[in-house]
Amino acid sequence: MTATRVLKSGGEAVRVSLGHGVTLGGGDFVVMAGPCAIESVEQLDKASAAVKTRGAHVLRGGAFKPRTSPYSFQGLGEMGLKLLHEQGRKLRLPVVSEVMDVSQLPLMLEYVDVLQVGARNMQNFSLLREIARTRRPVVLKRGFGATLEEWLLAAEYLLDGGNDQVVLCERGIRSFDTTLRNTLDLAGMAWVKERSRLPVIVDPSHSTGVRSLVVPMALAAAAAGADGVLIEVHPTPDTALCDGPQALTPELFGSLMQTLPAVLGATGRKLGGAEPLAAVGGAR
Repeated sequence: MTATRVLKSGGEAVRVSLGHGVTLGGGDFVVMAGPCAIESVEQLDKASAAVKTRGAHVLRGGAFKPRTSPYSFQGLGEMGLKLLHEQGRKLRLPVVSEVMDVSQLPLMLEYVDVLQVGARNMQNFSLLREIARTRRPVVLKRGFGATLEEWLLAAEYLLDGGNDQVVLCERGIRSFDTTLRNTLDLAGMAWVKERSRLPVIVDPSHSTGVRSLVVPMALAAAAAGADGVLIEVHPTPDTALCDGPQALTPELFGSLMQTLPAVLGATGRKLGGAEPLAAVGGAR
């Protein structure tokens, strides 16, 4: 591998500041949670309050959605970003959303604390170079057909451009078995964690596509050494406009947050700090 900056031999471990006092790479486990796609004011309001009250550290929500079918819901665009930004400010949570194209960057930088590069754009090198110039924290998802080396080299584009505020995200890869949406590569995640200077998180929602598997895979990721998870939560998954079958209900998300401390404790770690919703006002 020709990557240098991304490897541990290229310097000290990177700590990524996501905003509102939330840091990835410092040892604490960080939970990013929220709806796959922002659908309405009411839906985002319920979802964000649900994840905040149960201890999430970062609010996620998609405003621009790369869908396989052009007839599927594509997101609310700028309106979705505004809604996400408002919820983040109200709840004092950093917000993360996916950027699909260089042309979207000015809007994203106005409303979003953390940029997400999706699996389909992992090797969109023009986009990576532009993101590097922003110095904004970025979650780089592994492409579903990418090798571990290709994933690390994609991160190298960001570091080479001057942005080391990079979080790697394992989100499952395609394999010969089509029973599940993807195959969660926890061994690959652990391998990258051993060799990279960057924090590594896991997306158990996209990697399984099955709601009942999200919690156990999130716990497995914690046990395997991941720095955090990226979870989809929807107040009413059966009515979701995007990826409803893999979205956790608020109750299931709460169960995960109650179980995580014991798993993390067994590995000598703990959940990152989260300010209770009651402390920020507007609790419902």
